[in-house]
Amino acid sequence: MEQSFLIKPLLDESLPVIEYGKGVYLFDMEGKKYLDACSGAVTANIGHGVPAIIEAMHEQAKKVSFVYRSQFTSDAGEKLAKKIAELTPGDLNWCFFVNSGSEATETAMKMAIQYWQEKGIHTKTKILSRWVSYHGITLGALSMSGHPGRRERFISHLEDCPVIHPPYCYRCPYHLEAPSCQFLCAQELEPVISRRGSDNIAAFIAEPVIGAAGGAITPPKGYFELIKKICDEHDILFIADEVMTGFGRTGTMLAIEQWGVIPDIVALGKGMGAGYAPIAAAVASEKVIQPILNGSKVVMSGHTLSANPQSCAVSLAVIEYLENNKIIENVESKSLFLKKNLEKLKTKYPFIGDIRGKGLLLGVEFVSDPDKKTPFSRKAAITQKVVKLAKENGLLLYPAGAGLDGVNGDSIIISPPLTITKQEMKELISLLDTAFDEFSMLLKNDKTVGGL
Repeated sequence: MEQSFLIKPLLDESLPVIEYGKGVYLFDMEGKKYLDACSGAVTANIGHGVPAIIEAMHEQAKKVSFVYRSQFTSDAGEKLAKKIAELTPGDLNWCFFVNSGSEATETAMKMAIQYWQEKGIHTKTKILSRWVSYHGITLGALSMSGHPGRRERFISHLEDCPVIHPPYCYRCPYHLEAPSCQFLCAQELEPVISRRGSDNIAAFIAEPVIGAAGGAITPPKGYFELIKKICDEHDILFIADEVMTGFGRTGTMLAIEQWGVIPDIVALGKGMGAGYAPIAAAVASEKVIQPILNGSKVVMSGHTLSANPQSCAVSLAVIEYLENNKIIENVESKSLFLKKNLEKLKTKYPFIGDIRGKGLLLGVEFVSDPDKKTPFSRKAAITQKVVKLAKENGLLLYPAGAGLDGVNGDSIIISPPLTITKQEMKELISLLDTAFDEFSMLLKNDKTVGGL
């Protein structure tokens, strides 16, 4: 085989070459079909090869694909910003377009710090976050991430942003249940603020539903309401990282809406371009923008390809496709169908410890002992084994972390395109059942795979 110079996740890994995609399926050069049960990286929200998006890409490319944001604006960029302002709750009106989720969360962080500077408060520079979280791979975004595996190589360059437990009800650190627990994991924020001083803290950032770090960990009703209350009482901005959850993934435009909370800043990405073009955004409220507008008038961030008209036109077409086909309205019913069938698999396979998530962002956590919730040995690489078996059977799953320490635990995310049909969901469950059955046989035959 000809040598590849493309840097892949594993440098010497041999991956199938994809030829084309259609709907929820991808087809490789050998003709093998894969059901994309994770939308790639929870990104291809409307599926592959949608003609309306391809046409929009073509039409914009015939006009202009790039202008530099300090020299020109574009019709596509202006329309997209207006549309997002209309779709997001409250006064989240001001869009800073970037190219990836990592850039979006890092821009949100910079906006939060600059907000206080423009108000004449220069001590509020620290960002707080949660353990078992992931906000991106750039150094600023990684600093905010409570993902030990992704932090460890760069720890000397990172800030200590993660400070509190996640709302991990399946593995509650207090061994309680919501709501009688009084959301102690949220209350942890109070003493942290007291110790560090609210005069030093600019913002708190959180994913409404935890993605890559925790396999769709979903907080109970009341959790984010308390988090926002604590932030407001201590004059701390709240940033919602909706890179994975935004644009209908959980059944509403923003997942945080399901807790009745309006953030000060939102980070968007992934489903914003649905995989057709790289685009993301930090969306700020009027509260955050006004001091900047009255002061320097410059948000100190930016990238060469920020707000390029090609990507903006694609995102606008994706949103129009979601609206015209009423796709978000059907997410909850599809979620209920998938959850019901995943619960059936849970009764069949004892290594399934928990089924969780919202909308079409669902997580399955694996355990060696379902009664004790004992994780598998980290060395056993359980998640990787399940993902590999599923892929061999033509099913794509998204690997995720799990465990209170963010290290010892295994889970997968099931997040198919929002356009998936009932028949395709039945096929997904069938393929998953086959992969789980093969994994079950592997557990029986491999004596080295056990609990911690």
